[in-house]
Amino acid sequence: MKLNCDLGESFGAWSMPVESAIMAEIDQANIACGFHAGDPLVMKQAILSAKQHDVVIGAHPAYPDLQGFGRRSMAIAADELSAMIQYQVSALSGMAKICGAKVSYVKPHGALYNDMMKDTAVMRTVMQSIAEINTQHSDSPLALMVQATSHNAALKDAAQEWGLPLYFEAFSDRRYTDEGLLQSRLLEGAVLSESDALLQAKQLISSGTVTTASGATLAIEADSLCVHGDTKGAVSIAKKIRTFL
Repeated sequence: MKLNCDLGESFGAWSMPVESAIMAEIDQANIACGFHAGDPLVMKQAILSAKQHDVVIGAHPAYPDLQGFGRRSMAIAADELSAMIQYQVSALSGMAKICGAKVSYVKPHGALYNDMMKDTAVMRTVMQSIAEINTQHSDSPLALMVQATSHNAALKDAAQEWGLPLYFEAFSDRRYTDEGLLQSRLLEGAVLSESDALLQAKQLISSGTVTTASGATLAIEADSLCVHGDTKGAVSIAKKIRTFL
């Protein structure tokens, strides 16, 4: 299992403190593309840091929501959402090329990620958007990172329609619902403490299961484990998960 983190999320005078420290601990960096966080300089710095630490780069597109950090759902027409995703991925890919690096996958951010996991129409738009990019990069197609649930097989079938590789992701620092999705951040306890995040990470790595908010046990078949860069104790969590891995 790989370890990934959402990074490149500083913006202007607002700086996320963990980015350089956590890059040395992870395998995959999901780099913000400017719509929820990040700016041209931050994007370039994150790419160069990932390259320095031999970390695989993923684009982290979002709804256009700087004020809400991309964590508010938005009703956007499919053609407009597709263009927004392609715009963001293209910006990061172009910057990566300048830096002698490349983008290997796409992981939507925040509300866009949650919406695509709940709404098949949004998922279809996301998949089609990336597939259209891949028509220009057939030698090295971008993969899509999605949340690992009990419906992995159905997602694989949907992705196959677009010739789209998938990465399945689990979360170390977020509470799960009985449906296998992430509990809303508006609810107390949705973001786990460092000790609980480490227990959940160890459970996911050792047994491929997660304990939900109600105490149920769900099987989670995942390729990559996420630590959010804005979670309290993120660097410490990542370092300890690295020892588990």
